[in-house]
Amino acid sequence: MKLPMYQVDAFSSKVFAGNPAAVCPLEQWLDDATLQAIAAENNLAETAFYVPDGDRFHLRWFTPAVEVDLCGHATLASALVVDRPEVRFTTKSGELIVTREGDLFTMDFPSRKPAPYAKDPALIKAVGGQPVQLLAARDYLLVYETEEEVLALKPDMEALMGIDRFAVIVTAPGSKSDFVSRFFAPAKGVPEDPVTGSAHCTLTPYWAERLGKTSLHAFQVSKRGGELWLEQKGERVSISGNGTLYLEGAIYV
Repeated sequence: MKLPMYQVDAFSSKVFAGNPAAVCPLEQWLDDATLQAIAAENNLAETAFYVPDGDRFHLRWFTPAVEVDLCGHATLASALVVDRPEVRFTTKSGELIVTREGDLFTMDFPSRKPAPYAKDPALIKAVGGQPVQLLAARDYLLVYETEEEVLALKPDMEALMGIDRFAVIVTAPGSKSDFVSRFFAPAKGVPEDPVTGSAHCTLTPYWAERLGKTSLHAFQVSKRGGELWLEQKGERVSISGNGTLYLEGAIYV
């Protein structure tokens, strides 16, 4: 079976930056084992699969190891491939709408406000540094005082394999943005994700409340790096960024 596949660098206006995602448009669903095997073969943070359903699409995301409930960069990448001014996706996180104006994609995502969490010495030791706050939603959120501290972190990925949350987000005020972050999910097949849309479902409400404003500018300071524009809208967040097509081809399964 020959299937089309695209690779998009999301949250970047140029190739070799942002977060690469594979996108496989399908006419109908393949079995889950095959979807997972394709994602493992691609070995990217996420591979997105979508199937048309009238004027919208059913969308699913897989890391090399597991299916996930929400993924920002692969949603942006899927919208770039669909290539419409507005795309509606049906997903495990409900309906997600992506609009496009020029080169900028804006995603309407759920807000996941973090709550304070009891101090966890083992988690802090595994991540490193001295965070000033520990919170949690789907992911743990460790807050540091400076961008330099976040950049200097060298987490113990083996120790993070056993955490009881999906992943760990680290964040601090930014020197050239409202805030910076990094994202670690080794147990899900993604030791460090280059740019994580879903993490900003938690980062946006946290920083909106802390800074007292609803419109935010963020950098994820991984090696590849990525830039995001965010807006807190009650129970929803808007996550905006660019995307660049890197590869177009076919796979055989």
